[in-house]
Amino acid sequence: MKLIISIERAMNLSELLNNSLALLFIILFLGSLLGEIKVKGLSLGSAGVLLVALIFGHFGYEISPVIQNIGLSLFIVSVGLQAGPRFFRMLRSKGLVFAILSIFVILAGSVSTFVVARLFDIDPALAVGLYTGALTSTPGLAAALEASQNPVASIGYGIAYPYGLVAVVLFVQLVPKVLKIDLKKDLEQTRVKRDENSPVVTTVEIMNPSLHKQAIYELPFFNKSSVVISRVIRNKRSIIPVRDTVLLQGDKLLLVGAPSDIDAMCKNFGKKVENDFKNIDNIQSRKIIVESEEVAGKSLKELDLRKRFGVNITRIERDGIEYSQNSSLPLEIGDVLTVVSNETRLNEAEKFLSKRTFKMSNLDILSLSLILLIGVALGMIPIYIPGLGTITLGLAGGPLFAALIVGHFGKIGSVRARFYPPANKALGDIGLVLLLAGAGTQAG
Repeated sequence: MKLIISIERAMNLSELLNNSLALLFIILFLGSLLGEIKVKGLSLGSAGVLLVALIFGHFGYEISPVIQNIGLSLFIVSVGLQAGPRFFRMLRSKGLVFAILSIFVILAGSVSTFVVARLFDIDPALAVGLYTGALTSTPGLAAALEASQNPVASIGYGIAYPYGLVAVVLFVQLVPKVLKIDLKKDLEQTRVKRDENSPVVTTVEIMNPSLHKQAIYELPFFNKSSVVISRVIRNKRSIIPVRDTVLLQGDKLLLVGAPSDIDAMCKNFGKKVENDFKNIDNIQSRKIIVESEEVAGKSLKELDLRKRFGVNITRIERDGIEYSQNSSLPLEIGDVLTVVSNETRLNEAEKFLSKRTFKMSNLDILSLSLILLIGVALGMIPIYIPGLGTITLGLAGGPLFAALIVGHFGKIGSVRARFYPPANKALGDIGLVLLLAGAGTQAG
């Protein structure tokens, strides 16, 4: 009787594993479970799915290549959408340094891989997999699988990944100690990049009699400048100025702007003075992060925060670079604004600028499918390179290029295509495990 029950159970399990959908979810469940196990604070993460898939593949079970390709496309698109908003700006600001460093790391690893593969007669696809695993680069694995059309690359990735992960962690922890670098102090010093055009703060006293009883909007030289009047100091009292504020001779103005504009403004107003006033009106300066979808894409001129809340925006920080206030510059999610006013008004402005709509996800199937369609089409276009022949970007390069462009502009025509970070992360995680499950079973 027990033998019959055991046989029936084995048959049911066999039927379950022969069902491609059930097999996929079994691999994802067991792989995720393995990836959650931590040893000394380290875990395999998504690589656990790859290792389990290799085991199942060894026993003859296989995931459809279509599922693997869907996973590859979703994962690559999520990478592109995440990097897109800052990718091209970073190229303009620090691109040369980052490009040189990246090329050096890639070339060093490539040369090492080539030499070792030749010395030990390692299969090229396996060697490329070892290379991507040592760098813990899943996008690299995706590109290797696409280029080589050989699932053996995923075996190399699975072998090298744990060692690469440990090496990266040890490197990050040990190098600062060896070089005696205080990372927290260094981060604080380099958090905001300043140059000769970065905004400065200066106090100037109005000495020009022609400006007596003139409203700010009546000053022709001021309206064309990047300088912001942060506050007006009159008889030891602080005033948050608006465009209708009337200036008096003897007023002291706290100016924020580019050094060249500040110098020109001082000549028009009067002279620079020491800032020795007492802040009896409790005027404060606060850094506020833009997080509201309603604010993103709109300029300070459109928002008219000065009239709406009685606050002044003196500086804008974006991607670690500080800029003078620009009323025509569209704000973006993550911008840090230096805002000046009293506490009550600052609280109201912060609530408006940082207001979040409580959505778990804004993932839009229309825009996602359009990005994928454009990416797949780009990947199919043949590109002729003299001496190498014709190549294509494939399922790795095409969707990545399309997602970078769409992520930068945030939309395709009238279709919005910028997803919240949780939605983008979920998209990437799902794509990654589908890719690893398919690649692992084929290689195993």
